[in-house]
Amino acid sequence: MNRFTLISILCLSLGACATARDDRMAQGAMIGGTGGAIIGGVASGNVGGAVVGGVAGAAIGAVGADMTRPKHGTKHCYFSEAQQREICNYR
Repeated sequence: MNRFTLISILCLSLGACATARDDRMAQGAMIGGTGGAIIGGVASGNVGGAVVGGVAGAAIGAVGADMTRPKHGTKHCYFSEAQQREICNYR
């Protein structure tokens, strides 16, 4: 029980360090893995096909999510007198 608690605390502390990019890739991996597992299981009719489909789907989902993330081309900044700070917009 103590070992499980220690591993859980370690995983939660590592999960708190995620960036927006990591979150996007994790969501893509979850969606791809679920879809791949369902398709692999139905197509092969056994657990091995579901596992292989899930792993392949998770890898493709993570890569696809990373490739389609929004990228900012240029940065336009100006000073706002009303807010007394610099405001930057990405285009």
